[in-house]
Amino acid sequence: MAEDIVNILIVDDHEVVRMGLRTLLERRPGFAVVGEAGTGEEAVRAARQSRPNVVIMDIRLPNGNGVEACREIREEFPEIKVIMLTSYADDEALFGSIMAGASGYLLKQTRGQSLAAAIDKVAKGESLLDPAVTDKVLERMRRLATGEGDELSSLSPQERKILSLVSEGMTNKEIAKEVFLSDKTVKNYVSSILGKLNLRRRSEAAAFIAERRARRLD
Repeated sequence: MAEDIVNILIVDDHEVVRMGLRTLLERRPGFAVVGEAGTGEEAVRAARQSRPNVVIMDIRLPNGNGVEACREIREEFPEIKVIMLTSYADDEALFGSIMAGASGYLLKQTRGQSLAAAIDKVAKGESLLDPAVTDKVLERMRRLATGEGDELSSLSPQERKILSLVSEGMTNKEIAKEVFLSDKTVKNYVSSILGKLNLRRRSEAAAFIAERRARRLD
């Protein structure tokens, strides 16, 4: 980082929140806010344009969610660190965030000093995860890797249905009509499913289901 300046991209769908974070962070020596975004798509574009060191990402965004945007940014720019912001503690959101490549997440109620310290920490390549949370995530990953338990057990009935439709090659729009939901809601469901199953793309989800079906036939 040139001259030890940490360049930050702020992603939140509320303009007032973005303004507040910008004001807070720009008061800190060594911090520079290089961009803002209000949706996941805007976040990915802004990351390409500004190449920040750290992205502060709201976990719930319109037109997709922060987890999916985090995954896209980290795939394209592994050097960019992402901190997820959420209004409440949620194990599934945490797991999805970590699997998408986030360095951890913070509650929106976090004090300014704690947020600044977190940004400094991840900019240096460190993780925000509490040891107890790390153990939980690693144990879940170990169970999936060793085949202990059913990978689908973490999915809700609605998520399982949507996963099945994804495996049939249906688009979000087609799935939305099938399950009577909006395109946006289906997109959020798909992103959540990919995060829970440690998958990156819809094609991998289709292959995942095909492999499970083939196993049952053996």
